[in-house]
Amino acid sequence: MQTGNNFNNRTTGNIGEAQAMRYLGIQGFEIVQQNYRNKLGEIDIIAERGGKLHFIEVKYRRTKAYGTGREAVTWAKQKRIHNIATAYLKYHGLYGKVYISFDVVEVQDDKIEHLIGCF
Repeated sequence: MQTGNNFNNRTTGNIGEAQAMRYLGIQGFEIVQQNYRNKLGEIDIIAERGGKLHFIEVKYRRTKAYGTGREAVTWAKQKRIHNIATAYLKYHGLYGKVYISFDVVEVQDDKIEHLIGCF
């Protein structure tokens, strides 16, 4: 059973991801997968553009009262995303065969910032 807070966090996360997906589409990215999960965790968006595979963490903020989205992607979160991405690449036979990028998309209201290769 989800608590009210978890439900609200997931709902706002969905809003941010939907905005990020639209933005990425406009920027020429092809969405490969959304909310990819394996036993190690989840990556919000996997997208491709120009022969490079982007593993994207989306952070939605209503305000900056609790910091920016990029600040929420801690070293531990980055390490987890790297491990999930490595497992994804190995499973799909892509490990060592494609260029990759680890990105953050910050969404605050209608402002979107895509930080490419930021970790």
